[in-house]
Parts: sequence; C-alpha cells; structure tokens
Amino acid sequence: MGTLYVAVSKSLQEWGADVGLGKLIYKVGYVAEGKPDDALSGVAGAEDWKVLLASDAEIDEQTILDRLAVKEKIVDPNYYPRLKGAKGIVKVTLASVENSMLVAIALENRDAPKNFKVKPVDIAHYLIRNLLK
Repeated sequence: MGTLYVAVSKSLQEWGADVGLGKLIYKVGYVAEGKPDDALSGVAGAEDWKVLLASDAEIDEQTILDRLAVKEKIVDPNYYPRLKGAKGIVKVTLASVENSMLVAIALENRDAPKNFKVKPVDIAHYLIRNLLK
C-alpha cells in the first residue's frame, strides 16, 4: 500500500499569483514506496515543498488525475514551462472548500463558527476526501 499526499510550495504559490493562477495551488500525488518528501524534490522547479497531509491508499496516478478533474482545475504542465511536466498540480477554488466544510458542519448538526476561515490543512483534507470517495 502506498501513500497519497497533498503538498504545498510557497514559491510555487507566489509564482501562481504572478501568472494569474492564484495562490491556491497544491500538489497531489501518490508514492508506492518511500516518503512523499523524496518524491517532491525539485518538482515544478521548487525546493520548498511541505507535505500538509498524507494518507495510506491504494490508488494510481491516473485515477488521482481523473478524480481531481471532476471537482477542481488541474494545471496543464505543458502550458506553463515552469512546471516542467509535473503532474498533479491543482488549482483549488476557495468557495468549493468552504461549501464542503459548511455542508459537513450542517450534517453534524453543529452551528457554523462566526469566524469561519479556511486553512491550508482544511484544503488538504478536502482534496484527500474527494480522492478517496
């Protein structure tokens, strides 16, 4: 069994904001053996990758990309030279994460907090949850 992970790079997010993609850019991937940190070395020209969330799963990369494409926009690595062919870079919309969190809160019969703010770890939970459905 391998590891499904969601990672973030501050430098890639800054680049994404500069080129019009926005700051909510994450890397979703799968490693069959080893740590996700080893697989992230130098991906998309960034060295500051940080794994936000990892989960044990039995899934392949094409299934990941297919499931991601249903809910979020996958960034085309051939269109942006900086990505250097990196697969699994996804642009997340904040509204979809917020809606997902609010629905989960409502289903648990809890009241939504007044200071509702989405954190990067919440986005990682959202992505992993959608991939493992």
